[in-house]
Amino acid sequence: MKRRALWSTALIAPLALYGCGSAAGPDSGGGGGDTLVVWDWKSGDETAKSYIEQAKADFAEKHPGVEVEFVAQPFDQYYNLLGTAIQSGEGPDVMLFNGGGQLRDRTDALLPLEDYLVEDMERLAGWEAFTADGHVYAAPVTLQGHPIYYNKALYEQAGLDPEAPAATWDAFLANCEQITEATGADCFAMGNKEGIGIQFFLSGIGPGVLAPAEYDAWIAGERDWTSPGVRRIFELWVEAEQAGLNNDGVNSTAMFNDEFAIFDAGEAAHVIGLMSDVGHWKDFGEFLGAENVGVMPAPLVNPGAAPSLPYDGGIGYGVAEWTEDPELAADLVRSLSSTKALEAFYADAGAIAADTTIDASGAGPATAAIVAELPTGKPALHVALSAETLELMGRLSQQLLSGSVTVDDALGQLAASDQAG
Repeated sequence: MKRRALWSTALIAPLALYGCGSAAGPDSGGGGGDTLVVWDWKSGDETAKSYIEQAKADFAEKHPGVEVEFVAQPFDQYYNLLGTAIQSGEGPDVMLFNGGGQLRDRTDALLPLEDYLVEDMERLAGWEAFTADGHVYAAPVTLQGHPIYYNKALYEQAGLDPEAPAATWDAFLANCEQITEATGADCFAMGNKEGIGIQFFLSGIGPGVLAPAEYDAWIAGERDWTSPGVRRIFELWVEAEQAGLNNDGVNSTAMFNDEFAIFDAGEAAHVIGLMSDVGHWKDFGEFLGAENVGVMPAPLVNPGAAPSLPYDGGIGYGVAEWTEDPELAADLVRSLSSTKALEAFYADAGAIAADTTIDASGAGPATAAIVAELPTGKPALHVALSAETLELMGRLSQQLLSGSVTVDDALGQLAASDQAG
């Protein structure tokens, strides 16, 4: 298995796909002269306050006469607002992006940053998610992945070994049945109201289904939507619902944060969560106790698969091509990905920071398990898809659960979208 980066278990490195903040319209554009404007969806969050303060302090030390204005947008409107700004050619100087399709679909509006970020290349990890056509368009702030978390206390109550989760899908189903009989808890906490649940399922369960060669081909853009492996993942999505593995009302349950609240409350034994910021090790540990939060690899559905941790660069800041001073804006991006700022983000928000020099040795067993898998992890399957295909997949996933579309029909539509992109 290819090693993506060298990490020790004492080092860790996005933010979640969710955020909130006061809305500001597209007219909150870029600053002029002595002002830089930043759009994101996190700067209004209390857990991100120390991170933003550290980043601003780092930038102010280098550029004392320049004001930085953060405009926190609501995440559910963020990319629509950004799209309006891009169409007008006016907007913020610096923008936050999720890694993968959301950034790659908008590189025409961004400046290549590799010449400005040379000194940060070795310190930071997760560059692949912010790279397109040989250019880097954002500096990674966090790493984001999709571990399968489980509740060790429920395992114990059901008479199962909490340190030995099932390695195969059949054994996993047997454990789920035993847990439900003993505790009444569902197997999975699942929310797909936003159509995001299928993304987590694809990336969380897929490593146990796809053989390494097919997995790597998928990430490289050579995707066969008719293959038995890909079909099996989407069949499992339907079968899990039909078998009653999920909580009730998956299509009416919001992932953020209702799905995670179900897991926090001990009402489900497993959840495909995040590595950083919300729905993650720190959040779960506060409710269940850090000692009760387990992390397991994807159960083997296909004996030829080789499960690994699915992760990528999580979020990163890029620079708009219309900014008046690209070097100054790029320097702000460097401050937003500086070690002191990311240390604060890790400590207060539980972000798995992209900075490989940060020591997280005291973060608990779940974090240690995640960090141990980073060197051999692979990019998440859903991150390789375009934003348009992900949006379509969200709609189809809801229809699959309601029975209004077949797996074959859904895969045909997804193949057409993927190929068109």
